[in-house]
Amino acid sequence: MSIRFGTDGWRAVIAETFTFGNLRLVAQAVADYVTQEFPDHDNPEVVIGFDTRFLSDRFAIETARVLAANGIVTWLSRTDAPTPAISYNVKHKNAVAGVVITASHNPPRYNGFKLKAAYGGSALPSECQLVESFLEAAQREARGPNLMSYEKALDEGIIRRFNPTNAYYEHLETLVDIDKISGAELRIVADPMYGSGRTAIRAILSRTRCQVTEIRGDLNPGFGGIHPEPIRKYLDAMAAAIQNGHADVGIATDGDADRVGAMDGQGNFVDPHTIMALSLRYLAEKRGWTGDVVKTVSTTMLVNRIAAKHGLTVHETPVGFNHIADHMLSGDVLIGGEESGGISIKGHIPEGDGILMGLLLLEIIADAGAPLVDIVADLQKQYGPTCYERTDFHLKSPVPKKELVQRLCESAPPTMAGQTVRDCFTFDGIKFVMADDSWLLIRPSGTEPVLRVYAEAPTQDAVDELLAEGRRMTNIEA
Repeated sequence: MSIRFGTDGWRAVIAETFTFGNLRLVAQAVADYVTQEFPDHDNPEVVIGFDTRFLSDRFAIETARVLAANGIVTWLSRTDAPTPAISYNVKHKNAVAGVVITASHNPPRYNGFKLKAAYGGSALPSECQLVESFLEAAQREARGPNLMSYEKALDEGIIRRFNPTNAYYEHLETLVDIDKISGAELRIVADPMYGSGRTAIRAILSRTRCQVTEIRGDLNPGFGGIHPEPIRKYLDAMAAAIQNGHADVGIATDGDADRVGAMDGQGNFVDPHTIMALSLRYLAEKRGWTGDVVKTVSTTMLVNRIAAKHGLTVHETPVGFNHIADHMLSGDVLIGGEESGGISIKGHIPEGDGILMGLLLLEIIADAGAPLVDIVADLQKQYGPTCYERTDFHLKSPVPKKELVQRLCESAPPTMAGQTVRDCFTFDGIKFVMADDSWLLIRPSGTEPVLRVYAEAPTQDAVDELLAEGRRMTNIEA
């Protein structure tokens, strides 16, 4: 059996690889890691949370039992909670680590084990590798996990149940102007997509003059038969709720609420590119914030143009919020985000937070005193126009990334979609940037046989041409 940690922990199919037995082994490896890495802590503490998936609460209890048996105090959430809330509490409680039982936006048959570091973000790759090494050693030695009775651990105060949202909500209110949102008296549809972001936006805005209608907020481990990912094709329910309630805006979060998507009052999807660009413009122009801007290689050039206008430095990273977190931990970062909807801002933990960014979008709407559709149009008029599209191609076998990148570099055409190729970047797949800032990115997945092709350009026709060029270069059938 091989259990490997990705950029944000371990994910697998429930009852196949994600079993109670394997979970206990991983929890023991985390306990071994904590014991070795924090020898000066007589009673090290770890925060544990979970999402709404099948058995997530039971998996969380088993994790706590293992840690408790190793003398580690565990703060175990009383109910499902957003991943950012658990991560914030790791830092708030001065814990040495955190664990969230979640598979985020993955299909409902998956579950996962996210490992968090003391600073409130995903554990570093080096830390995950240490956990893997302890896991491998235990399997080699046929050494099983330590396990303590749940009732005994509760009685002795080694497992402590708590509500993680209290401190988290208070913190969010220091980053967002709730009074300004209240003054706009917005009609809001909150769509947690059956995930652990349920009740969050409604609770935070409960004392305001806004009208918040939450949909898909009941406990449904099957997520209504969809992937809990806030992208347009899974948000028909939110579009219908906006229309039926004549709402001004809809805010959607993924399965564990670390990603965000939105809709305007006309039912137009507002993607994370636009949310990040609107947020950067607002923070720079309205709040006067400064700092670096960090974005992944697949994120819009709108961000670059806004940053350039305000004299802000932009760092472009490989895909994965862990790369953004590195910058947030080591420098002065105003905003960091990625195409998939994980975004964070100065003053917050180095982790994507769909609830925070949804609230900030509401503040932007309130400040403008205009419909979201008009605010987006103004952004495009000032810094666009831009159109964006991503296509995923499922292949029979994985594509060797290094070989593909080398071949595409050597055969790169001088022009694409009528524009001269200005730059070519290869730090995550291969990205061609044209003279007019349009771009084409080709990225093979590192974990599954999928080839992702992204394009951004001033018109949809140009985007279509770039995507077609990407298919031609990689010999993919349309």
